[in-house]
Amino acid sequence: MKRVVISGVGAVSAMGNDVSSLVKGIEEKKSAVHYMEGWDQYTGLRSLVGAPAKLINEKAIPRKNRRSMGRMSIFALQATEQALADAGIKHEELTSGRIGCIIGSTMGSAESLNEVFEIMLPQKDLTKLPSMKFFQCVSHTAAMNVSQCLGITGCVIATSAACASALQAINVGYDLIRLGKQDAVACGGAEELHPTVTGSFDVLFATSANYNDKPHKTPRPFDRDRDGLVCGEGSGILVIEEYERALRRNAKIYAEIIGYHTCGSGVHVSQPDKNSIALCLREALASANVSPKEVDYINAHATATIQGDREEAKAIKEVLGDSMPVSSLKGYIGHTLGASGSLELIVSLAMMEKGIIYPTLNLDNVSPDCQGINHVMEAVSKDISIMVKNCFAFGGINSVLVCKKL
Repeated sequence: MKRVVISGVGAVSAMGNDVSSLVKGIEEKKSAVHYMEGWDQYTGLRSLVGAPAKLINEKAIPRKNRRSMGRMSIFALQATEQALADAGIKHEELTSGRIGCIIGSTMGSAESLNEVFEIMLPQKDLTKLPSMKFFQCVSHTAAMNVSQCLGITGCVIATSAACASALQAINVGYDLIRLGKQDAVACGGAEELHPTVTGSFDVLFATSANYNDKPHKTPRPFDRDRDGLVCGEGSGILVIEEYERALRRNAKIYAEIIGYHTCGSGVHVSQPDKNSIALCLREALASANVSPKEVDYINAHATATIQGDREEAKAIKEVLGDSMPVSSLKGYIGHTLGASGSLELIVSLAMMEKGIIYPTLNLDNVSPDCQGINHVMEAVSKDISIMVKNCFAFGGINSVLVCKKL
């Protein structure tokens, strides 16, 4: 099997439209969560907070490409262009067939889907639908639009596993390169914020509804007063490539991907399960040939739901013990769903490079059901050689990635 490294990163998030803004905002312990004006018109929507990103320079995208893009695809394209530039991959290389594009999301553009129903349903008149709406709504819209706009002719794949989408996209790219089917892959996830997205969690009582008047205080991963997740949006894209190729190009290497695992719980469609999370962690470490004692940091999924944080904390304690540092980034940028794995991995790589662990924002009092692990509540200087990234999704879908500093 070929070795695989990360050689480029790009991000659009609620902190800003590049990686430096994302990292700087987290370094400064800023919250990008806001009260969402206009959401109160939705009857029954309890959570009125979100972490929105800004559309910037979207008209720089040629109109023939932009017509088929919703917000999510625009975010994904901008993040991909950043990552490719960071990796030093030229446009002409994208048409070689040896560079792929794998971008996951929960679904198609939520805003576009909502517009389709608002246009069509009053008179059930399909003739009123713009022809390009379909391409904004399909579940592979981000991967499709990015690859079309950039002329990518390698493997184009869309992973769709809700909050595990981005990490599964990286895992698929990792396998393609290890097997020699691709030389490099632009991979990650994208998502967009909309009241119907928050509403889908809200009806399950999984959202934060107690902090509408003080949005910067939520979400609260692992905290005693956590009351649910806050949806965010954006895109995180990483360029991963074959190790020898990166060396020949003298590319910057952020880290080597050394293992992963993904599995289902088979237990419950919406309730997380400690045993399957622990299994996923163990299998990921085994695939990396790494013992729990060798791990220096774990970036938790930790969305601030009652059940999710509890089960993840128990699994981490069981597999990795009580001394390894653990933190979550969702207090800063909300839960970016299909983009969370890649955006949070990019920040974790920055931690690895800087030798610092950013704390879990809004973790003031560790909940009794989340104790027994080493929560990072203030920034900690630490050399990070091996780190673990967790992602867990509805449907009992678990995904864990292991990276090593070179």
